[in-house]
Amino acid sequence: MRLNGVDDRLERHQYPTTSEELIAAHGNATVELADGSERLGDVLERFGEQTFDNADDVFTTLRAGVCHRGVGRRFYSDRDPTTDADDGPSPVSF
Repeated sequence: MRLNGVDDRLERHQYPTTSEELIAAHGNATVELADGSERLGDVLERFGEQTFDNADDVFTTLRAGVCHRGVGRRFYSDRDPTTDADDGPSPVSF
């Protein structure tokens, strides 16, 4: 996720603040995702009304709230699926 200068604007914002105040001030700013972009206001609205003590709290919320276009390969896991002993290989512990 690229914040396109939104990070500078959020760091200069007066804290503590609410998500409503952030949306009013910066809601139309966009962040670039792995596959497209999304408005800052749309991301923050997913979490409802919140109070942020600092910009780092906002960044954490943004990372957690971007839509599926921001997560790369959707439903991908590098973990093996659980196996049934009769249906696949036996698990090995090293």
